[in-house]
Amino acid sequence: MKVTVGPAQYIRNKSLLEDAGSYIKKFGKTAALIGGQISRGLVEDSLRKSLTEHEILLKQSLWYGGESSQANIDRLTAELKDANVDVLITTGGGKSIDTVKAVAYQLNKPLVAIPTIAATCAAATPIAILYSDDGEFIGIERKSKAPDLVLVDSEIITKAPVRFLIAGIGDTLAKWFETQASVKKAVPNILNQTAVAIAGKVYQTLLQIGKNAVTSVQTQTVTKELEDVIDTIILVSGSVSGYGGDDCRTAGAHAIYSGLTIFPEVHETYHGEIVAFGILAQLCMENTSEDELKTLIGYYQEVGLPFTLRQMGITNLTESQWQKLGEFTVTIEDMANMPFEVTPQMVIDAVRQADELGNGMLSEIPAV
Repeated sequence: MKVTVGPAQYIRNKSLLEDAGSYIKKFGKTAALIGGQISRGLVEDSLRKSLTEHEILLKQSLWYGGESSQANIDRLTAELKDANVDVLITTGGGKSIDTVKAVAYQLNKPLVAIPTIAATCAAATPIAILYSDDGEFIGIERKSKAPDLVLVDSEIITKAPVRFLIAGIGDTLAKWFETQASVKKAVPNILNQTAVAIAGKVYQTLLQIGKNAVTSVQTQTVTKELEDVIDTIILVSGSVSGYGGDDCRTAGAHAIYSGLTIFPEVHETYHGEIVAFGILAQLCMENTSEDELKTLIGYYQEVGLPFTLRQMGITNLTESQWQKLGEFTVTIEDMANMPFEVTPQMVIDAVRQADELGNGMLSEIPAV
């Protein structure tokens, strides 16, 4: 049995970046920073200063490439292979972090992650999600490593656009619904039952304080509720798949997310926003009552998550596009974690049902 619950160490605090070097120095004397264009701009000056104070040389600062793609992983691996750096530092969101997790695996280097948004649990998992260079989902890459250290500066998270946190809430809500589905195929044991318990706590936490956390970002205020939600999204949710392993993986919601990425217009919608809609479609496949679905959509309205295709930029799909969506979605690895066989028509029907219900709720919103 092999279990990777999460990163070796997770530290979260306000203004943490100013002291990052004191935590990173144990990994060596030279470093490379890899991340998004915006995220590197946010952290590089403070990080470089702190590293210098602890006699660590930041030798390179590299863009990860824009997509967590095999081409970017291969390019960075080749570029860093002979660079003589002791530790890799990645910053940004899930795609950036996943890319460098795969690079660190290939190079067998220590990895420090500095998320600048709380939108996924990428920093706390050992897997990487692969996409094409155009942003279409390809698969799950297991030649990847969990970071040795995660540093979360809650002040940086607070200054990011609120939509990132909202997307993180959507992605993290799926832990509960997908774990409930996937674990049905497993023999109960202490690990998968612990994962289920954590997923339940994650869900309740988001229901209770998710809106407060969103308000904190909107008002640029670091609050206990915000920091609890940050920890829930980045760290605690990652431990669900860590403890549960293949028994508690992503399921229908993420498969539908991956299926929807075949439409270019959805690429302006964030991962967790699409996953949130995928939850609704998964619940439709599971014959969840309309009242339960409406209650969940009510929460989406409260925090600002999308619940219709139109809200994600998808309109007027042709019958051939619907068919392509159904056929592609059932090929996604995540869909095999559902406790029953899913057909393309079931996907099409579920997405249509979720969209119809969502549009009904949209029309109920009073005009301002």
